Amino acid sequence: MPRVIPSVEPLQMVRQREASPVVNVSIPGQGAREVFRLDNETLAFRFTATVGSRRADPFERLTTPARLDLWLDANGLRLGSKTARAADLVAAHELREAIHRAGKAIANNQKPAPADIDTINEAVRQGRAYLELGDGNARWRSDGPAPIGDALALIAENAIQVLGGQDRQRVKTCEGPDCGGLYLDTSRGGNRRWCSMNTCGNKAKKAAMRVLQG
Repeated sequence: MPRVIPSVEPLQMVRQREASPVVNVSIPGQGAREVFRLDNETLAFRFTATVGSRRADPFERLTTPARLDLWLDANGLRLGSKTARAADLVAAHELREAIHRAGKAIANNQKPAPADIDTINEAVRQGRAYLELGDGNARWRSDGPAPIGDALALIAENAIQVLGGQDRQRVKTCEGPDCGGLYLDTSRGGNRRWCSMNTCGNKAKKAAMRVLQG
């Protein structure tokens, strides 16, 4: 049986176009909520959302190793004292885009590319993280030499659980005109259209209202 990766409450609550995406400017002291979208219920898809506006004008939120540390910290995946390095950021980008492409393929009733499957599977094989109980809560830990890689392995494992599990037919891409992010449609009728009602859903409703009001 595969391990079930618990949902971790954020502590601070592309495929990219051929041209380089617009890069956010880092502002010292920014919190995770100011930088990232953290509202996706699925860990792996929250990770793919570190590229914004995939459908319209993709831009990179995960611009530096420090940004990677910030995202991992906000999602309960800082597994050790080591900070991310440039090589970790490259690995994170590669895994993220493999997950996004595989998820998009499944949402379109297609088979993911073998190269993307290999990237996700290889990331999991590298992981050495384990769960421990601390202060009554489960948390991920790593004593290995590569805690960032161990964190990426947990993201990859979550992607496998979603993309290869019973709910894979519920994987969808957001219909928001400037989004295109992945989400898991857990609605009873299976008719959810947006990755988040509070963001893309709200934007769509406001746009429709403006049209009706002329």
